[in-house]
Amino acid sequence: MKTINSKTVLFVTGNFVSHLGWATWQKHFEEQGYTTLAPAWPFKDGSPAELRATHPNKDIASLRLNQVVDYFENIIKALPEKPIIVGHSMGGLITQLLLQRGLAAAAIAIHSVPPQGVITTKFSFFKATWGPLGLFTSANNTFLMSFPQWQYAFTNGMPVEEQQKAYDENVIPESKRISRGGLTSAAKIDFKKAHAPLLFVAGSTDNIMPASLNYSNYKQYKNNHSITDFKEFEGNNHFVLGLPNWKQTADYILNWIKN
Repeated sequence: MKTINSKTVLFVTGNFVSHLGWATWQKHFEEQGYTTLAPAWPFKDGSPAELRATHPNKDIASLRLNQVVDYFENIIKALPEKPIIVGHSMGGLITQLLLQRGLAAAAIAIHSVPPQGVITTKFSFFKATWGPLGLFTSANNTFLMSFPQWQYAFTNGMPVEEQQKAYDENVIPESKRISRGGLTSAAKIDFKKAHAPLLFVAGSTDNIMPASLNYSNYKQYKNNHSITDFKEFEGNNHFVLGLPNWKQTADYILNWIKN
């Protein structure tokens, strides 16, 4: 068993949403003695309403996956210690890529986008990702998730008023190049390589990143000398960070880090 001694936590946001969604998680982790940071991605440092008003945003549209991974690597290299990296959705894939570069004391991938070559046949995955990929549209314009798309991909099963509040407080324009990057060699993981402890967290009602896809991702890791764990929460959709039971997920992660 490897002890995780780092007291620094880096939260990595996913696609389509603001980094401000980590605020309650940061407060909770800081109350447990951790130093936290949840940086905005390049060109995304503003309120969701402000950023939505910039759509189509040419700067955000220009972003590629490897640029964002390099951006977080530079942030990590300026820290006093390797952080525990906690990433959601595309942030979960970025977390895996940073872990592969040896930059994490430990890593938690929450409802993660899969690396290149890890696939699913679930219809909900294709329905939820078709719009964001925008395969027959220009990558020079950002993608802004519509409210119906948000309802299906992130907040399925929630009351409409809560879905609307979550949309208003979180949704921002996104780069199609980032989303498409998950299908390319920029998202390649060497699953046989030794790595720091890694935990996958999934939710049973997630439409866009199904639990079975996260489990397939988890099972790809083949290094017998490295810790890789998996946990599925019943009833959690993709809006896991903001669900009423978010603290249950956060506390499971905290206990995993400590134990």
